[in-house]
Amino acid sequence: MRPRPFLPLLLLGSALSAPAQVSIGIGLPHMSIGINVPTMPELVPVPDSPAYYAPGMDANFFFYDGMYWVFQDDNWYASTWYNGPWSPVHPEAVPMFLLRIPVAYYRRPPAYFRGWRPEGPPRWGEHWGDDWSRRRAGWDQWDRRAVPPAAPLPSYQRGFQGRQYPSLDRQPMIHAQNYPHQPREPVVREHYAAQAEHSRNAPREGRPEEGPRHR
Repeated sequence: MRPRPFLPLLLLGSALSAPAQVSIGIGLPHMSIGINVPTMPELVPVPDSPAYYAPGMDANFFFYDGMYWVFQDDNWYASTWYNGPWSPVHPEAVPMFLLRIPVAYYRRPPAYFRGWRPEGPPRWGEHWGDDWSRRRAGWDQWDRRAVPPAAPLPSYQRGFQGRQYPSLDRQPMIHAQNYPHQPREPVVREHYAAQAEHSRNAPREGRPEEGPRHR
């Protein structure tokens, strides 16, 4: 089954102070995707990868380069916080090291994964088509001896659950105060910057108190 086509996810400009509109591969967080993560889940490294997965969840839930990633209903979503809100990610913007995660680490694999080698990555080119394959050429070829180190987990978020879970306008500031990791992926760096700018411009009414800071 082919995924639903993505429109350009977000044109920032009217909401931001930039002189021209800027297109990024991850939209600003704004949606629920039907999963509820009441506490920060246990995350385990994917072998020979800079990514983590959540073995105890009934979801394709990963962490990579300072963000949580979910693959659900043929779409990728990302968030800097474990329970969202989530942002849609354009298929052409999904980081290559996420695409390379073996089939075996998808806890809720879609039906079309059936028959694919569990120790190999999903056949994204076969699923998303020739145009995607041309644009993402080389995604399935890498030097396994030169895999970058994994980003540290944002363990401070364990102190934010229930009523302490921050609202969208507070999330970027709390994250920046407690998580000094600098993303390596350009699409993640752009998202961090856009989210911070959006937070500065968002209304500040009804802000919850911050939870404890954990490093």
